[in-house]
Amino acid sequence: MDNQGVGSWMQRRRHKSATKTALIFCDSAISYGELAERVDRLANALRSRGVQRGDRVAYLGENHPSFLETFFAVGTLGAIFVPLNTRLALPEIQFALQDSGSVALINAENLEGLARTGSTDTDVRHRFVVRDTESSPTGKGAEDYSEVLATASADRIDIQVALDDTAMILYTSGTTGRPKGAVLTHGNITWNSYNVLVDYDVLSTDVVLVISPMFHVASLGMAVLPVLLKGGTVLLEPGFVPGRALSLIEIYRATMIGGVPTTYQMLAGHEAWASTDISSLNKLTCGGSAVPVRVMEAYENRGLSFSGGYGMTETAPGATSMQPDRSREKMGSVGLPHFFTDVRIADPLGTIQEPHAIGEIQVKGPNVIREYWCRPESTESSFVDGGWFRSGDMGHKDEEGFVYVSDRLKDMIISGGENIYPAEVEQIIIELEGVSGVAVIGIPDEKWGEVPRAVVTVRDGFTITEDDVRAHLDGRVARYKIPKSLVVVEELPRTASGKIRKAALRGSYTESKGTGLHPTSRAVEDDGS
Repeated sequence: MDNQGVGSWMQRRRHKSATKTALIFCDSAISYGELAERVDRLANALRSRGVQRGDRVAYLGENHPSFLETFFAVGTLGAIFVPLNTRLALPEIQFALQDSGSVALINAENLEGLARTGSTDTDVRHRFVVRDTESSPTGKGAEDYSEVLATASADRIDIQVALDDTAMILYTSGTTGRPKGAVLTHGNITWNSYNVLVDYDVLSTDVVLVISPMFHVASLGMAVLPVLLKGGTVLLEPGFVPGRALSLIEIYRATMIGGVPTTYQMLAGHEAWASTDISSLNKLTCGGSAVPVRVMEAYENRGLSFSGGYGMTETAPGATSMQPDRSREKMGSVGLPHFFTDVRIADPLGTIQEPHAIGEIQVKGPNVIREYWCRPESTESSFVDGGWFRSGDMGHKDEEGFVYVSDRLKDMIISGGENIYPAEVEQIIIELEGVSGVAVIGIPDEKWGEVPRAVVTVRDGFTITEDDVRAHLDGRVARYKIPKSLVVVEELPRTASGKIRKAALRGSYTESKGTGLHPTSRAVEDDGS
């Protein structure tokens, strides 16, 4: 085949395992042969409407087979896939479509209004709507996705696509200014998948339950694509419902699941946890933040250990992974660099730091992006010393090379000239019984410049006070690191990947004199990526 990129994967997989189940969605199975044919039909439909190599095709919707069909069809044409975060507001959707120059948009029916309005004043010429039912109407100016596929040719398309060609543009959350489009090549995606296959021992017999949105690179890159590459089965869910997730694990004998600590906490806290047969599970991957000890113990009591990890959109996304058998011994670590990836800790001058000395985490490898879309200044400032990507995260390595993340450089609190890394304090507060979530932010202080404040969520039946937090931290961290105030909220603002949005918290809870907040104040709504 001339196509060496991701667009060839389903064609190659069809030859090897045409009758094997590739996807399960809403209790319906789709074989690799069926998936490959649908990919061919969509690729032909797009090409007949003028989509060519290098053109951008956007997708707006939750987890659905059409997401993957679009991804592979666009790759078949040598075009560029642009997945859009469904939680973005109208101006943000419009910006992504304008900035990427997308010429086509495929959207879910429930997001029809957002897609129709958001695509105005953009280059979008064609729009397909994935309808919930055959009886529901198609939006104005759009075509029905199912009808498009049904009438399209199923002929195979094979055009020259190289690993260095651009496959996807993923927009990173814009905590400072406009979001940036991270340009992932076919090689970035492929090498990241190799890393997952090697370091997580993915098998062709694996069944991965996908409950996180695929428009986020962690779900797509660390679960879906490696399993499809290997010939396993993807159990695709449009969203996360703990009780249903547990039921699916038991019914379909899922072997693998990915998520953030909150995901696993909600599963273990569900009333069906103890009675659900989860004996098929053997791979638990977790990112975003450290797994609280009590959550870790809930799974260890059932014979399961976590594979933690660290990464970002720009690394497609894996940078490090933790072996499950060392997760207890290396508590707080995100593991070793992935097999085909290098990670170093450096100071601002590029000097490599000694073990335990904090510096910036920098990443290099074939899974790392080479540029941001139409942002040459951002690209130039993000790389040093011949290709090392500057993560903006601070951390250190121990003597064995295990990586520990201190915090985002921009989240660091400087109090009286002392650096405070919130993650260090958060990892201890989350161990306090009754605390279900925590974020430490800096608030203005006349004397010290900044002092730390803890914002927490509390489990039902518990009450947490400032004195409880101080007593829990006393003697475990330096006193200047102990939060000077506490805010209890109903929920913490999170991105679609589960990470806490510190910028949103700083915008809401940085009053310097007292909290001025009711103990059950609700955090701002999430609209992150």
